[in-house]
Formats: sequence, C-alpha cells, structure tokens
Amino acid sequence: MTVPIEILNKFPKLSNDQLLLNLSNPIGKSKLIIDTDTANEIDDQFALAWALLSEDKIDLLGVTAEPYSFQHHKEELLKAYKIIKEKKEISDNNIELVNNYKDWVNGLIDSNKHPDDIYFDSPAEGVEKSYQEIIKIFNKLKMPHEGRVFRGSDQYLTSFDEPLVTESSEFIVKTCLQYPNEKIYVCAIGCLTNIASALLMAPKIINNLVVVWTSGFPTYSVNNNTNSLNLVQDVLSSQLLFECGVAHVYLPGYNVGAQLTLSLPDMKEFVNGRGDIGNYLYELYTNNPLHKQRGVIDQTWRTWVIWDVINIAWMIEPSWVPSHIVSSPVLNDELFWKRENESYPMREAFGVNRDAIFHDFFVKIDKLK
Repeated sequence: MTVPIEILNKFPKLSNDQLLLNLSNPIGKSKLIIDTDTANEIDDQFALAWALLSEDKIDLLGVTAEPYSFQHHKEELLKAYKIIKEKKEISDNNIELVNNYKDWVNGLIDSNKHPDDIYFDSPAEGVEKSYQEIIKIFNKLKMPHEGRVFRGSDQYLTSFDEPLVTESSEFIVKTCLQYPNEKIYVCAIGCLTNIASALLMAPKIINNLVVVWTSGFPTYSVNNNTNSLNLVQDVLSSQLLFECGVAHVYLPGYNVGAQLTLSLPDMKEFVNGRGDIGNYLYELYTNNPLHKQRGVIDQTWRTWVIWDVINIAWMIEPSWVPSHIVSSPVLNDELFWKRENESYPMREAFGVNRDAIFHDFFVKIDKLK
C-alpha cells in the first residue's frame, strides 16, 4: 500500500458485483470525457478526432486538458550524452541509463544537437498548449467547442491531502454527480492529475466513474515503469488510481498499445486530403515534435506509434482491445507493480486488433474528402 489508509478510508467501498458491473464492456452509446495532454506529441489529436467522428458510439460530454512536461528527462539525458559522446567506459551502474537514452543521444549527435539545445515545456506551458490544441481539433472538424473544453492543472499532485481544483477536475466531479445512475467514462490519455484531483475532491464519484487509462507496462510485467510518460509525471495520481477502488480499465502502452503504428505511406493513402483534419494530422505526422526533440532526420522508413487511439478503440468496440478481469496491483514508490493479498478487480487489455482499429478510423475520416 502506498496511499495512506486515512485517504483510502474516505472512498466508498464498492462491492465486487458493483465493480464488475462498472467494468463490463460498454454497450451502445456511452457518456465520455477525454482527459488529454494533446500537445505533447501527435497521437492525442488522432484519438480526439476519432472520438468526435464516432457520435454513434460516443457521447462526448467534454475534453479536459492535462499538463505534460519532458523536463524530468533532462538530467539523465545530459549524463547519457556525456558518456556516449565522449565514448567513456560504461560502468555497471550506467548500463540501464545508456540503454534507455542511446537512440535519443545518437539522434542528437547525428543532427549535431546538444541536450541543452532542447527546450522542455513546463507543466504549466504543457497544459495551456494542450488546451489550445484541443480547440484546434474541434475547429478543424468544424465542430463547436464552447462549453466542452476545460483547462486542467498546471502542476502535478504533491499531496493526497491537497487536490488541485481546476475547471477540469470540477467538470469531472460535476458530470459524475449529474448522471448518478449512468456510467461516466473518462478516457485518460495523459497523466492522471485532473482525475486524481476529482477523486480526492469528491470520493463518492467512484460509484459511477470508470477510468480508462493507457500507460506503462502490463501489470504482470517485471519491468520498471519509469519510461512511461503518462505514469511517471505524476506518480501520486498513478498510485491513487490503483488503490482507491474506482473502476479502472488499464490499457498498457508497452507491448499492447505499442502495436498501433502508422507509416508515412498509410498517412499519404488514407489520411492526407481528408478535409482540414486529415491535412492537419498529416502535417503533424510529417512534422512530429518528438522527431525534432530527438534528432530524427529521416522518417521515411519509420513508423510512429499512435498510442492513445487504444482508449477510443475500446470505447467503440471492446473486441478490438481484448481484455480480462484481474486483481489490481499496487504501484510502489520504485515504480514496479506489486500485488498484495487484499485487492479488487480491474480490467486489463492484453492485445489489440490493429487493422480493425485503423480501418474504422480511415473509413470515418475518408467521408471528409
């Protein structure tokens, strides 16, 4: 247990039957909030556009902006760069560090860049950029955004006693209370700051809140979750999700969501020329901010993982993201999964039908030609 017991005691204790009902696959048209760090790379834009084009399955109540920042990489990136650039002997203590940053460092060296040349957005800058990017996606689809887009936290959770009250956390609470007899899904495609704050502000929302989150490794994995941006930015919020008792659908990024790749030929054939949104997604793909950050010069032969569409895929057709019920683990302070004797059920994905997922997206966006 990593969350203090006095915090956990504030949450209602749902029966296993109620949790399993909340964790059952969505049927028909579901009420959904998307919680997203939209500007940190390019996949959130695909997910949001697909959700907006799927009104037969998704009643999108609102979109909440999450903070993001890559600042936590700076110190280790500098250290790895120095070791690799100067061809120093790699000690046992630095093997993992060098392996984690090797491709990034080599890209910077090939493009004649130094880590100090990279500007890393602060969380406050990240949330504002995400807010503006969400509005841009609505505009590209010629859909009204007024009253549907909300600014989130400009920092991460630092205490379970101090939730961060923002437009986004208040909207999540308000929505759950407004529809007490319906499941309110929140597709979390960023860190969990807004959602954790909402849970701490009004613990009773676990009665009908279902969090659908993509991040990290499968919970049976022995790997450390440090490399997961969604998880590592706000560790307290990540830990709260797994211990507070809220219904939780976990969609691992590594090994599962990582299969959702698109190539440049895919983008040219199926996305470019499909209205303003298709052209914009193509522009993002061919001007990927993470390519620039990591010194990627030639992208013609590469694919890119469009991780975050996995959440929307599960909402539209759960069979495209096969999953099962498992016992919820604890995320310890060292960012490993640990299972304790007393736990509660959660749903976890173990695969994806990549072709079916992207076919549905391509068919919907093709109608915008």
